[in-house]
Amino acid sequence: MNSLVPAKIFLTRGIGRGETQLQSFEEALREAGIAQFNLVSVSSILPPKAELVSREEGIKMLIPGQILFTVLARNSDRELNRMISSAIGYAIPTDRNIWGYLSEHHSFGQTENVAGQFAEKLAAEMLASTVGAKEDLVWDDRKNEYTLKDKILTTRHISSTAVVLKDGEWTTTVAAAVLIT
Repeated sequence: MNSLVPAKIFLTRGIGRGETQLQSFEEALREAGIAQFNLVSVSSILPPKAELVSREEGIKMLIPGQILFTVLARNSDRELNRMISSAIGYAIPTDRNIWGYLSEHHSFGQTENVAGQFAEKLAAEMLASTVGAKEDLVWDDRKNEYTLKDKILTTRHISSTAVVLKDGEWTTTVAAAVLIT
């Protein structure tokens, strides 16, 4: 009965450039491999038991024109030398019977890693607050992820950063979590 609960998820990213904002967005989606789908933005819940798959594996499961639910981070600008970023972070709980979190972040002047780390931290904080233990959230240098005692299985991010190379030419970055039902 609950066929709209996604069973799989993949992450992707892209950069596009064009004379118009729409052209650059289309190019960014093309580079991300998702331009041929109808994208519907949803909020930040990572469904219980959803399996993380590679972008390549996920795209093979889809049909051009299909409606896809996505958590989409998008940023555009046309100011020469402006640095723009888009990032998606996720936090997966140890108990896969409960939901995790996805977060989107769009910024100016942040490197790919800084934007990605911010999105990852945001997702981890949202999951930690759900289980009532936000103050127990810590970064684990050895694992290179956020931990919350035995509550968070893993955190990661994907990000896309670009610099506007030509004055007046639109540049767009996207990062997306694609949810497959």
